[in-house]
Amino acid sequence: MRTQVGIIGAGPAGLLLSHLLHLRGISSVVLEKRSRDYVERRVRAGVLEQGTVDTLVEAGVGGRLLREGLPHHGIELRYGGAGHRIPFEKLVPGRAITVYGQQEVVKDLIAARLEAGGDVRFEVEDVAIHSPEDRPYLTSGGERLDCDVIAGCDGFHGVSRPSVPPGVLRTYERDYPFAWLGILARVAPSSEELIYARNERGFALHSMRTPEISRFYLQVPPDADVAEWPDERIWAELKARLETVPGFALTTGEIIEKGVTPMRGFVTEPMQYGRLYLAGDAAHIVPPTGAKGLNLAVADVRVLTEALAAFFHDGSTGLLDGYSEACLKRVWRAQHFSWWMTTLLHTFDSDDDYGRRLQLSHLDYVTSSEAAATTLAENYVGLPFP
Repeated sequence: MRTQVGIIGAGPAGLLLSHLLHLRGISSVVLEKRSRDYVERRVRAGVLEQGTVDTLVEAGVGGRLLREGLPHHGIELRYGGAGHRIPFEKLVPGRAITVYGQQEVVKDLIAARLEAGGDVRFEVEDVAIHSPEDRPYLTSGGERLDCDVIAGCDGFHGVSRPSVPPGVLRTYERDYPFAWLGILARVAPSSEELIYARNERGFALHSMRTPEISRFYLQVPPDADVAEWPDERIWAELKARLETVPGFALTTGEIIEKGVTPMRGFVTEPMQYGRLYLAGDAAHIVPPTGAKGLNLAVADVRVLTEALAAFFHDGSTGLLDGYSEACLKRVWRAQHFSWWMTTLLHTFDSDDDYGRRLQLSHLDYVTSSEAAATTLAENYVGLPFP
């Protein structure tokens, strides 16, 4: 069998790429090792930048997002017994974020691909990449799929990046000395907007997924065991870190999911080798504080779509050759913002009194300077696409 673009991974990056290519008249096949039910239920990111929302709407897959997504026009930084709102409507007029779960984006994209007759294959075993430098093809379960181009959208632990010969890629990484304990709770949000709380006990984040489902995160040690965090302990710690301003009371309820997420930054350079192009988590990981993971994947896919359209329609290779360079500028900007937000709001065991006081001074600057608050807002809602 043959297709123009073989796509590994049915996450947001792979599915959106397949759909955008379809709109340009370019064929693709998506191979995914997990079941459809698994990828549609896998809870991940939930904050969509303005550019991501615009991309999905323009691609015709944003109907449910517009109906059910929760637009937010600001976030709160909470520290020192007070809350400080960063007003997007004032600092970056016309741009906002929308809370809409990654699994919902995946459902919408799968439905769109199948409705259009797209070839999306789930539970595909033993996918392997062959000859990525020239005349690439994929094999899985004894079948061969010849491609002009392969897009590796299969995440950090996928087969795409390891298929590049040793010595070609350079990696940059940083592990943070803490993790996030994340929970989903069947309880209405206690705030209309996200709360980023800096506390001497550790960072906490109040978020939401729907008007009935809330999302919370707690800074915990990197080796934290979920079994050591029963529901009662989680709610007590969330209250201790969030109920620090007068009049705020955290609503508690049934916890329906919990897990620990490591905090790390990772970048691969370049994001391509021969006819193999990496996108999303296959090429880069950001700590989740800045809410950039899914949004970076969408940015990669937009760049790759334009490059592939030029290649297949005009035979031009200029945009494909420049794919890594174009993506990495945004990737490193997002890495810097995510690192900055992480160091701004988390406690570090290595900090002394000077370091902790310096952190508070930095927070005071961000919340009192319009220029600093604007920089935060611009990066949080996402830089406009070219």
